[in-house]
Amino acid sequence: MASVDPGMGFRDRFFTPKTAKAILSWRIVIGVGVAAAMAVAGLPIAVAIGVGIASYTASVVAAMPRQPNRQMIDPFTLSEPWRQLMQGAQSAGRKLTETVAEVSPGPLRAQLDSIVDQLRHGLQSAWDVAKQGDAIDDTVRRLDPTALRSKLTTLEQRAATDPSAENLAALESVRGQIESADRLKRQSEQTAASLRLTQTQLDALVARAAEVRVGAADSAAYAKDVDELVIKLEALRQAVEETKSA
Repeated sequence: MASVDPGMGFRDRFFTPKTAKAILSWRIVIGVGVAAAMAVAGLPIAVAIGVGIASYTASVVAAMPRQPNRQMIDPFTLSEPWRQLMQGAQSAGRKLTETVAEVSPGPLRAQLDSIVDQLRHGLQSAWDVAKQGDAIDDTVRRLDPTALRSKLTTLEQRAATDPSAENLAALESVRGQIESADRLKRQSEQTAASLRLTQTQLDALVARAAEVRVGAADSAAYAKDVDELVIKLEALRQAVEETKSA
């Protein structure tokens, strides 16, 4: 199976909220403190300042988000519809890579290579969404709503003739499980619909790549549209993650 490099380079990791907080934090005090200590130790002021700046820079770099590990995208580990969605996304990614490979070295090729790298971010986000959607479906399967509804019918009949606290508690427990299964199923359907929409948009962008390659379409506008799609995928991934942790 093809692997996807998240492609998060130094520049991507630098321009993040986490790095911004690190830059404007107590690490400044560390840099100043090291510089002062070096000056007191007898080092020339310029050298002491240089050491302080180096210490501050090192502490900021250490606080930056780590380069993500390479992850293998394997659609065959997923159930439907997630498997088909990821196979489609992988296929679109390969087509775009093949189209860009036909462009001669130069400014346009460099720009398109950057677009391909950006798309890798999107594919990784899509993969995370698909895995979570598959996990949700697995939870629903284990809850087995059909069996729960059958059990609910039995418990309702039993509670009607014997409304004991035990029977009523069992009835409410099964109702709660059914409601949970229904919520999860709706979440799965909504997530799949959103991912399917981005897949359609991705296919359209791949088709447009051929126009950009021959100069029949504006490369800057194309890059912007790819960025917007990647942002949508990342927003979807974050939304799914927030639901998972809720």
